[in-house]
Amino acid sequence: MSGPQLNKHAFIIHGWDGVPEEGWFPWLKTELEKQGYQVEVPEMPNTEHPVISAWVGKLSEMIGAIGTDEEIVLVGHSIGCQTILRTLELMYGAHVTKVVLVAAWLNLVNLESKAAEQIVEPWIKMPIDFSKIKSKADSFTVVLSDNDEWVPLEEAKKDFESKLGAKVIVEHNKGHFSGEDGITELPSALSAISD
Repeated sequence: MSGPQLNKHAFIIHGWDGVPEEGWFPWLKTELEKQGYQVEVPEMPNTEHPVISAWVGKLSEMIGAIGTDEEIVLVGHSIGCQTILRTLELMYGAHVTKVVLVAAWLNLVNLESKAAEQIVEPWIKMPIDFSKIKSKADSFTVVLSDNDEWVPLEEAKKDFESKLGAKVIVEHNKGHFSGEDGITELPSALSAISD
């Protein structure tokens, strides 16, 4: 006889200057709902000027509102990936089933302005303790593109494989996986959760 069915929750965290309705988020939300997930795609605070404490605080609060015996999946895009990693680093007691990080980075290149560099500087410079994060989820999958103008592919691939033990999927010609890149579906992210 099997035990009670766990409630399944998924959070999709958009990126810098992102919105919940952007790109592939609505598609993934619908697909996960078909599989019985309760899916939240929150609007993150002050999205044009993301601040670590505010974004981590918001996600921590949302995860904290869920029972510890629930199944939790976290999906992030760009700075949303950093938000997930930094939240997991600080959380006690919570355990996540799967983490999927799309266009994830620890370093960015080709930023357009000094203002952009100043916004992103704390995200790049404030260290992340990966040893604390690795034990907080059953699996990590990172999805990168071979023509992302901001995320250096080989560096990101090496970082997430070595520091997180992540499975890295490299997609062809998907840019930064944003709505502006025309990405409205992302089957690799769905299969990383479903398989």
